[in-house]
Amino acid sequence: MSKLNRRAFVGATGGVAALLSQASLAVASDVPAPPQVPLGRTGIQLSRVAQGTGVHGGNRQSDQTRLGFEKLVSLFKHAYDRGITFFDLADLYGTHLYFREALRTIPREKVTILTKMWWRYDGPEANSREPERRQIARSTLERFRHELNTDYIDIVLLHCMTKSSWTEELQPYMEELAFAKENKQVRAIGVSCHDLGALEAAAKSPWVDVVLTRINPRGVKMDGTPEQITDVIREMKANGKAVIGMKIFGEGQLRDEREACIKFAQELGLLDAMTIGFEKPEQIDDVLRLLEKYPART
Repeated sequence: MSKLNRRAFVGATGGVAALLSQASLAVASDVPAPPQVPLGRTGIQLSRVAQGTGVHGGNRQSDQTRLGFEKLVSLFKHAYDRGITFFDLADLYGTHLYFREALRTIPREKVTILTKMWWRYDGPEANSREPERRQIARSTLERFRHELNTDYIDIVLLHCMTKSSWTEELQPYMEELAFAKENKQVRAIGVSCHDLGALEAAAKSPWVDVVLTRINPRGVKMDGTPEQITDVIREMKANGKAVIGMKIFGEGQLRDEREACIKFAQELGLLDAMTIGFEKPEQIDDVLRLLEKYPART
């Protein structure tokens, strides 16, 4: 190839690369960032939607961790680049170390980290009043901060309440979380619920700052009908609780109805934020477009 032809070839390919780059930017700009919103009265500011990590979660793994280290860390980065600053983790999902790696390139002070304490690792519930439970809770929080390489965690929840009596049975954990909050190791505390009675107890408990509750228009993977859950959420809001919706797509069962699900969640007027277990970058982009299409009712 002559020098002239080589120059022409390089110029042409450079032009193509520039066009491709512009096209890529155009596609990216088509995806709106989610609103940044206050989380109730906690003083925490976060994105309206969180990157969830617990689809089919258990035994310190989930569909997200089963993507593999590289893919999940890349997904976290994509979410952050799209404006998501809220990340929903849990000890039960085994996602702390994955997000610790993401924090190598994502500024810690720019994101809100929620995690959950799976107190069932500590033995039968009947023994939950033992004094040792406070020490277990304290060491567990210390481990969480070490795994995430952070001095503080924004939100820590007791994971998966299934009984209305949890407020009596889990006092040692509640006391230790309150102590951690007083010492600014945790900014907000609360529960995730998988039972209507547990949800009702959370609505009444003065200890609770934040509740993670299952809500969608079809009642899939929920603790009652949409109407029942909505009534309890109204009580929570009246009592000053922040409410984060989960199972927005019924753990994937309603993925083909996702537009209706987002519309429902946004127009409910009761959710401070929501968490969705994205597994692909395009799923994030799709939901962010829907959030813009259906602005949250306040």
